[in-house]
Amino acid sequence: MQGILIVLLIVCAVLARVFLRAESRGEYVKAVVLKGLASLCFVVIGLVCSPGTHVAAMIAAGLIIGSIADVLLNLRMVFEEKGQLIFLVGIVVFLTGHIMYLAAVLPLCPYKLACIIIGIVLTALLMVWIFSRVTAKPAFKIFGVVYIGAIMLLNCVAVGNVIAEQSAFNTVFAIGAVLFLVSDIVLILNTFGSEFRQSLRNTNISLYYAGQLLIAFSLSLLA
Repeated sequence: MQGILIVLLIVCAVLARVFLRAESRGEYVKAVVLKGLASLCFVVIGLVCSPGTHVAAMIAAGLIIGSIADVLLNLRMVFEEKGQLIFLVGIVVFLTGHIMYLAAVLPLCPYKLACIIIGIVLTALLMVWIFSRVTAKPAFKIFGVVYIGAIMLLNCVAVGNVIAEQSAFNTVFAIGAVLFLVSDIVLILNTFGSEFRQSLRNTNISLYYAGQLLIAFSLSLLA
């Protein structure tokens, strides 16, 4: 099984790289297909690694939902006239995936109240900082607060689990969640900032796939 996982990891990295190249060249239909295939890799890794427990099933569901959101977010470039609507739908789907992750790891957390309070405070501070650097319509700001709030809470719970029990699963999952959060922050700044930068897009995608792959691999570490 280890050989299969390594092959899937390499294929995912190659597809993500080719996807970025196609997107930067304006080949948006090709880019959607490539991104979907790259995301399918972390889904398959998660399913292969899953021990079949309830926690694993919730995380695997989050991976599947995330792969669907990946395709939706890039479809906005194919159907530009409905780009904003597609983007918002994609964010809602991603939010659903984060909720699945949260539902999986929250019951494992002995510090639920503390994590929720810290998550709310950190979300408020982060959104104030982000809004000072981007320009977005009210609808996007509302979605942004809810979305970032959910992933920030996920990160607080994941880190709280590591503090409570420094298991391999908790550690790898938490690192994946943190990378996911950072990738989303980069995405927001690059999408709604004053200037789009391909270097930031590359960073966003690299961090995103690293995060999702770690979350998928963490399933092999579940007891």
